[in-house]
Amino acid sequence: MCGRTASTLAPNELSRAARYRDRTGQPHSPRWKDGDTDKYRPSYNKSPQSFSPVLLSNRHFNKDAPVDECVLAAMRWGLVPAWFRENDPSKMQYNTSNCRSESLLEKKSYKDPLLKGQRCVILADGFYEWRRTEKEKQPFFIYFPQIQGGQVPSQQNAQKTKSDQNLDQGESDQDDSDWTGWRLLTIAGLFDSWTPPCGGETLYTYTVITVDSSPNLQSIHDRMPAVLDGEDEVRRWLDFGEVKSLEAMKLLQPKSSLTFHPVSSLVNNSRNNSPECLQPVDPTVKKTVQPTASSKMMMSWLKTASPTKRKNPDEDTSDKAPEEKSAAEKQTKPAGPLQQWLLGSGSRKKPRT
Repeated sequence: MCGRTASTLAPNELSRAARYRDRTGQPHSPRWKDGDTDKYRPSYNKSPQSFSPVLLSNRHFNKDAPVDECVLAAMRWGLVPAWFRENDPSKMQYNTSNCRSESLLEKKSYKDPLLKGQRCVILADGFYEWRRTEKEKQPFFIYFPQIQGGQVPSQQNAQKTKSDQNLDQGESDQDDSDWTGWRLLTIAGLFDSWTPPCGGETLYTYTVITVDSSPNLQSIHDRMPAVLDGEDEVRRWLDFGEVKSLEAMKLLQPKSSLTFHPVSSLVNNSRNNSPECLQPVDPTVKKTVQPTASSKMMMSWLKTASPTKRKNPDEDTSDKAPEEKSAAEKQTKPAGPLQQWLLGSGSRKKPRT
């Protein structure tokens, strides 16, 4: 299962980190759906009912848009079916934050959006999972392997042709600078839109699809999110015009390409939202230690950030007067490598222009 994630990038950084390719191989940086940047708030510790960044086809919002054109949207975690008849979605009596890949075609809540092509990709730095022991549960942070100064290429991306590489060098429609920051985890999901029977604003919600755990994660938990590894898998999952539902379901397989490290039990409480949630620990001594091999690249890369003034994920300064904002910013100091990254611009390297 998957019940907690981290999503720490700002909206503009997410747009760069979520670059995708259309059917012709052309790279694009997705724009945000109108008004959705105000709904999304970065967090070290996201739980169901919060709003998360989701990548999906723009055809779902604009019938004239190409199916392979993607946008970013902020959707609430926990699918509310379009047919739900109560006026309050919190009155749902069953949990829809996760759905098993094996039962997608058996349950109406998931079968309807699947057959309608309502497929999406949930974006996150990584997700948390707990290993049960005799006395307690030990949390782990699980994510794509990283390298300092850039992303680790997936197997598909590593096999690009020369023409693909030339295409990477500057033919994007919005931003021709390569993203050298954190490689986001791309998770297969389904979404639905629900409007209260009494009228009101349409609510977009999603569910995370899960599969059996890969061999390297089975010691932590027997289930894992259905991870899409590489641009080609992401494109095929989102392109409901070219890839039909039954074919797309073949992408839902355990992936052994993830790495992980143990973290503090601080993350157990979803109200805790600080860099310590992600920091590697030694569970045998219950104290912070130097990053292990699995997390060395993550912490090393984060340390390259140069601090600048930026909104803290925990703090909302939108209602403060200008002089109050200035004072608050002066008092904010990085508390660790990850927070330095979040307060910084992401990389000391200037974007290519």
